[in-house]
Amino acid sequence: MKPIFITIIASLVMSAMTLMATPAMDKAAQDYNQELYNQALNAYLSQAKTGEVSADLYYNIGNTYYRLKDNAHAILYYERALMLDPGHSDARYNVDFVRTRGGIDEDQGANIFGIWLDAAVSRLSSNSWAVVALVSFLLMLAAVAAYVFLDTVAWRKVGFFGAIIALLITIVALVCAWRMHDRAINHRQAIVMASPAALSTSPRAPKDKTEVAFELAAGFKVTITDKVTTAGTVWYHVETASRRQAWINARDLELI
Repeated sequence: MKPIFITIIASLVMSAMTLMATPAMDKAAQDYNQELYNQALNAYLSQAKTGEVSADLYYNIGNTYYRLKDNAHAILYYERALMLDPGHSDARYNVDFVRTRGGIDEDQGANIFGIWLDAAVSRLSSNSWAVVALVSFLLMLAAVAAYVFLDTVAWRKVGFFGAIIALLITIVALVCAWRMHDRAINHRQAIVMASPAALSTSPRAPKDKTEVAFELAAGFKVTITDKVTTAGTVWYHVETASRRQAWINARDLELI
């Protein structure tokens, strides 16, 4: 758990650094409100290149790209905002809105329970899940103490079953914390940027239609499962939400 709690300190430091850049961001916000979207975008992207990023910055970049009618980049930056802050309700609403408006039904044919479970886990960051695990572990210790030291039968039952429930919550929260931490560190999710992108049955450019596995429109989110380099070109093996798998040229993707 140590790396997860270290990221809390890193996030706080990064947020403080971001707050120091308010004059430039105020100017970008003014440009955005005046519908000078290209100027606002340049300012936001310049801020992002410094490494002083935040969920709100990525959210603003996503909004600006949407105003410029670039849905793929809008989705990319909303997803990056959610990677930093899974509880960012505005970014979550906007990314769903853009996908719905653009007809990007990436979950078609996917397992409904799996979609619901992944969405539930993604509501909290790895740090938040770690806090849930810590609190539930302390409650488990309290329940065990109640079972051991109290004489009342009713309270002993509460302690016994409470300890079991708290233990289960602790385990689930730890798994969720690890999942979100792994997702943030390894960057296995990406957004398709080509419109459309032809995915291949093998790590090479399709020679004809028989070698095209399927096509994805710009804005689709995929999970990278493998990576190879063929003739100097990087290819990713990806999986969609509906478990379709194929190869895609790295230049057609942007990592979240």
